[in-house]
Amino acid sequence: NHMGIGVFCRRYGFLDKPSRVRFRLLSPNVRLLPVEADQDITLTQAAFASLVVPISKVFITENEINFLAFPPVCDAIVIFGAGYGWDALARSHWLNKCSIHYWGDIDTHGFGILNQLRGYFGHVDSFLMDRATLDAHTTVWGQEDKPLLADLHRLTFDESNLYDYLRDNRIRAGLRLEQEHIGFHWLSNRLEQLLE
Repeated sequence: NHMGIGVFCRRYGFLDKPSRVRFRLLSPNVRLLPVEADQDITLTQAAFASLVVPISKVFITENEINFLAFPPVCDAIVIFGAGYGWDALARSHWLNKCSIHYWGDIDTHGFGILNQLRGYFGHVDSFLMDRATLDAHTTVWGQEDKPLLADLHRLTFDESNLYDYLRDNRIRAGLRLEQEHIGFHWLSNRLEQLLE
């Protein structure tokens, strides 16, 4: 009789393993750990929700390399994303007071995850998920095996256009650009524009 770990925990009265949020403080002037420590921190959902930290900008990325290499930004954190599944962030109401920038893959599922995240935080902006970024990285285009076909109703006009181009194979069949292939200089330049 197969049952998931959550069902098992409830049936036998055990506590579920709490959801966790992993983030890095990007701001040189804000620290939660001693100065010499890496500010790569994992907290339970409840602890993250109760966090009091002078932050106004939040970046979310799905790729660990991007998460670890994200450059310093004043008053900001970067969160290691969860793919489809934002319950761990949903109760962190302090995020409503921050600008949130979601950086996913430029593929149909990247836009699907962005669309879902906006169901929790309607003010999320996409970051590096645009046609100019796609066109600047043609040499590292990849293949998406099982594209999403659903209509997505929380995308902006430009995001929706690009999603349709990808979903309908108007550029190339199954086209995707994984976020870890985006050049560091491209990232740095976009960050400068964003923070001006």
